[in-house]
Order: sequence, then C-alpha cells, then structure tokens
Amino acid sequence: MKTKIIYEDEEILVCHKPAGLATQTGKVGQKDLVSELKNYLGGNPYLGLVHRLDQPVEGLLVFAKTAYAAKELSRQLTDNILNKQYLAVVLGKGFPNETKLEDYLIKDNKTNMSRIAGGKEDGAKKAELRVKTAVYSEVHNISLLEITLLTGRHHQIRVQMANTESPLLGDSKYGTEESMMKSKELGVRNVALCAAKLAFVHPKTKKQMEFQIEPESEIFQKF
Repeated sequence: MKTKIIYEDEEILVCHKPAGLATQTGKVGQKDLVSELKNYLGGNPYLGLVHRLDQPVEGLLVFAKTAYAAKELSRQLTDNILNKQYLAVVLGKGFPNETKLEDYLIKDNKTNMSRIAGGKEDGAKKAELRVKTAVYSEVHNISLLEITLLTGRHHQIRVQMANTESPLLGDSKYGTEESMMKSKELGVRNVALCAAKLAFVHPKTKKQMEFQIEPESEIFQKF
C-alpha cells in the first residue's frame, strides 16, 4: 500500500494519499484510496469519506471510522473549522503579497471540469481561497505557493490559479501551452499540488488535531 497512515484511533484515520490514486472511484478494476483503506482495516469496516483530493493530487485526508465522527467532521467542514492548507508550484511569480481570491465556479459534469462563471449563472458556486508566494525560482520562472482553502469546490485551486495566469505545473486540464512545456522540461507528471496541512477538532475528545507533511513529488524539491 503506497498510502501512508499518519494517525489512527477508534474514531478517525488520517492518511497521506499519493498522487495518481483516486480517492474513490466506481470504475471496475481501478484502485482507489477508499478500497485500500478498507482492506487495511479488514473485515467490513465503517469508513466515512469526509473530503476528497483529485486523483493527480497528493496530500492529507481524514476519514471517519464511526457514523458520529463522520457527522461531526462533516459539520466542521461546512463551518470552516476543518482547515486545509496546500502547497502548489505554478508558472511565473505568483502572488508576492497575500491575496484573497473570490470567484464563482460552475462544474460541467460531461467534461468533469469547472470554469469561472458569473455569480448569477445557474449552478454557480462561490469559491474563496487565500494565496501567497513562499519562494520564487528565477532560474525556472516558477513559484511555490501557500494556499489556504476557504471553500471546497470542484477543481477549485486548479481553476482559480489558471484564471490568474498562474497555472499549476502538471495540470493538463487547466494548464496553458507554456505551463505544459515547463512541466515537460522539469519532468512534472502529476498536478503540482499537495494538501500539506490539515487541522480539525477531534470529534470525540474535542482536542485540536494538526498534521503536516512534506510533498513527495520531485518538483517541490526545487525549493
């Protein structure tokens, strides 16, 4: 199992999902994280899916092992108590000053992509995040960004970064010709995005829980 278990008790399980593994899929014969974790737990375990990561994205996820924990963690997600912070590598200088981005997104189920929309369009949902450049590599003209997700929309970070002309490296869906050329040059095979920090209140003990990982993708090592 390539997935790493970071923390586990009777109520929750926190893991580091590798890039390239789907969180959950209905495709026959395709491996996914939920199946891996159920096999790891053995028997017929309860495993509540609280939030997801896109298949080409790596990072931290928390799962509920009881129905109560699932309900409580879902409430924290809705109330923005469950905090998610990401590291991303993008083309260009990014955001020298901390910036809050607010957009409206619409998901196209046929293409499994999202796009920036007007707030009055049917199905448009508000998307918010905070972003700043941690390090800029002048040699490669790429930036390491720190991103705090304030809402959880479909492909949100990928779409909003592309809309600011700072596309994520390795993103074939939302990248530009220039960003994909740079990705090929630097050998980036998956979306250069990692859910690196996760914080929430333990559903049973009410203790503040915080976890942090280092990205495994090689592109992050350039910083």
